[in-house]
Amino acid sequence: MTERILGESGSPRRRRFLWVPVLLTAAFALFWIAGAQAVHEAGVFELDALSANAEDEATDGDDWDNICADNPSTCTFKTGESASASSASSSSHEDDGDLNATIFQGGGSKDEQPIANWLWKDGAGGLPDKDNLLHAYAARYTVPTSDDCVGAGGNTDGTEDCSLIYFGSDRYANDGDATQAFWFLQNKVAADGPATKGGNKFTGSHREGDILIISEFSNGGTKSDIAVYKWVGDDATGGLEFLAGGDNKDCDVVPDNDPFCGIVNKDLDPTFSPWEFLDKDDSTDFRQGELFEAGINLSDPSIELSEECFSSFVAETRSSTSLTATLKDFVVGQFEVCVPTMDTDASTSGSVPVGTAVHDTATITVTGAANPDDPTGDVSFSLCGPAASKAAAACTTGGADAGTNPLDGGADTTDGIASADSDDVNTATSPLAPGFYCFRADWPGDSNYPGALSFTNTDDECFQVIGSATLQTRQRWLPNDAAQITGPGALSGNATFTLYNDLTCGAGTGTAQYTQIVPVSGTDSVNVSTSNSTFHVTANNDGSAWSWKVSYNDAVLTDPADRCETTSAFAITD
Repeated sequence: MTERILGESGSPRRRRFLWVPVLLTAAFALFWIAGAQAVHEAGVFELDALSANAEDEATDGDDWDNICADNPSTCTFKTGESASASSASSSSHEDDGDLNATIFQGGGSKDEQPIANWLWKDGAGGLPDKDNLLHAYAARYTVPTSDDCVGAGGNTDGTEDCSLIYFGSDRYANDGDATQAFWFLQNKVAADGPATKGGNKFTGSHREGDILIISEFSNGGTKSDIAVYKWVGDDATGGLEFLAGGDNKDCDVVPDNDPFCGIVNKDLDPTFSPWEFLDKDDSTDFRQGELFEAGINLSDPSIELSEECFSSFVAETRSSTSLTATLKDFVVGQFEVCVPTMDTDASTSGSVPVGTAVHDTATITVTGAANPDDPTGDVSFSLCGPAASKAAAACTTGGADAGTNPLDGGADTTDGIASADSDDVNTATSPLAPGFYCFRADWPGDSNYPGALSFTNTDDECFQVIGSATLQTRQRWLPNDAAQITGPGALSGNATFTLYNDLTCGAGTGTAQYTQIVPVSGTDSVNVSTSNSTFHVTANNDGSAWSWKVSYNDAVLTDPADRCETTSAFAITD
């Protein structure tokens, strides 16, 4: 942190130090109080309202300066101010914008009501200055359990984690007491709904385990009552269940190991604001009663909500501590990253023959909480291809339908993991053509985790279909025939050889396939033969038959009768 020098306003010099890295291996207590010590002695966070009362403001952990540094898009440091990044696992620092920019409206805007009933509006005026919030902030930390930071079931031996949330806000004026409340919500909630009934709706809904902390603090900080509630049931039928609470939960005086406490700045001298701040009386620092801070041990046995992941928070001012109190100003912010991610894997990313089944598996995993509800609903699968390469088959859009099937989380429904399979493709009854193919999986989200997911990649989502070659054998030869012609004396004329595709030499249904005329010349006996080199016969397993018809014509001698010789193609064994 930075050092602030005494200015013309007469504000006292305050020494502030840069953040020191937190040693999470040590065990610290969030709410252990010894004498004047308080929650800033837990070792992870220093509440500014407490440090303003201490002469030595050194701290082992963060304060709101570090949270501001983690959120530069919503927190603007004063000129010359800066801080190191925090060690928080999650943090948020929200600027409410203009005065009365977002205020609750309507009778349904009650903490006991579903978020669907809440309405808000913009408009100048309408709120007392003391109820106008300017900023709200929150940070979450995890440390080992110890005697000073009790975990679930009373664990203190360091084998489990202790989950801590610090939160706070600052307001426009200190001219009266105010009741504050903080919602920590598992679903994403935002003031961005449609217009209705002269206002606007919120988007998002409650989930069982949402937490509401209501704090009543007087302007001077002398009264400090806190009540902690949990939302039970669903957003339509649920309600609030009281978990813990009590009077006089000021962080200056709470007893040892108290699971929660809060404080407002009490000194008459303003408490330094590291970010840009301007109150009703033009003070750039927090005047007495304008800074509210609190902490809660979610792991304490009286609360036991350390497993929850809070995606959003809502800081609000209210007319009283009653659950039916009128809600006034609010600041909504996004807090922890508690969203699902999807990964997909084809049953093979290699090559398969035509007709070998392949399917895709989509796995959705929720991170940010120890035991989140499993994602639910259907996953739709698409298949792109065939293509000449994986890159060409990449399935970022389009593709053929490969099935829509439900997610299955198995027996453990609170590990945040569920998966679904596509239909089989490239089956024996519906084979794919050879080439490269890629899957894509699409999930529209569900009531717990809104927001669509789509996933594909060429490493795990693609495979190749390879066509199978077949081999058949057929004996193939050039048919030829020979004849011996005998006569008295000299022979002359022609021998005609004709090949038919039957056994009757043309007397049946066969037709001539090949004919060759061979001249005959000689005395008494002459051997002649064909010289076929173009016409082939292929032997099949169908009993094919062939016959040669041989005729001889002589100019002097009487022609002999034609001869017909037959043959059947023998069977081929593959």
